[in-house]
Amino acid sequence: MTISPEFEHNKFEHNKFEHSHHSDTVTVSSKQKVQLLWVVLGLRSSLFLLQLGFGRWLHSLSLLAVAGHMLSDILTLGLALLASVLAQRPPYGQATFGYQRAEILVALVNGLALMVLSVFIAWKAIGQFQTPPTSSLTTLIVAAVGLAINSLLIIKLHSLSHNDLNLRGAFLHIVADAASFLSVIVATSAVYWLNWQWADAAGSLFVAGLISFSAFSLVWDSLRVLMEFAPPSVDVSLIENTLNSFTDVRKVEMLHIWTITSGQVALCAHLIVEPLPASERDKLLFQLQTHLNQEFNIYESTLQMTELSAQIQLV
Repeated sequence: MTISPEFEHNKFEHNKFEHSHHSDTVTVSSKQKVQLLWVVLGLRSSLFLLQLGFGRWLHSLSLLAVAGHMLSDILTLGLALLASVLAQRPPYGQATFGYQRAEILVALVNGLALMVLSVFIAWKAIGQFQTPPTSSLTTLIVAAVGLAINSLLIIKLHSLSHNDLNLRGAFLHIVADAASFLSVIVATSAVYWLNWQWADAAGSLFVAGLISFSAFSLVWDSLRVLMEFAPPSVDVSLIENTLNSFTDVRKVEMLHIWTITSGQVALCAHLIVEPLPASERDKLLFQLQTHLNQEFNIYESTLQMTELSAQIQLV
């Protein structure tokens, strides 16, 4: 096993809150994340007031549905912002991991809120089939403005949302809203020019289905972290076989791999090893942790070693 000379530097430079894990995924620092969420929150609040006002004036269910979604966005984005601020606090007292799991909890709340919202929109849409609303070019213009703003936010957040559940929750809200605006544009056009009175309700049902689909994956991934499952990107068997491949390692026991927060994977294991001098054991530990760092992007690893002879005596 080869050891990179840069590892010793990386080990001390690695920051719990601002690390890239040497992956191709674009990451964002905690400070940048907070600034980004402030921008998103401000734009979403402005759009909410615009959609609510015109939705009530024009009696458009689609616009009111989007406004309702935006209201939930403002609340959940506020929670996401609070969680990002809390995640920057260092470990203290009983909070030995700090407050990084707050972001996962907020991501779960985000997903559940999206599910509830999708049910509400679907319920209102079914009733709207009986009493179709009126549509106008004003509705079309307002929806087009909303789609343009959300498209800009999607471009900004897309590359940053893959490795961060908190940002992913915000991103999915924006994607759902963009789809909502697109649905409003299509439905309004159909009602205004083709007199398809059912189009507004049908568009709302489409939005409800899209929201529930995106919410399920967010809820599931959040639960995976809270239940301390191994990350989907981690092959547990491969890691176990890799640890066993080291010459002085005889057996790997009690291997646990979990996610502390988005992008921060931890590992602990009990290793049965050959009897070694203290210096050789330290060298083996360094090699194992370096390999986990370089090959699997696991920076938080705790390895307990027990000599084979001691294991036999215990048995």
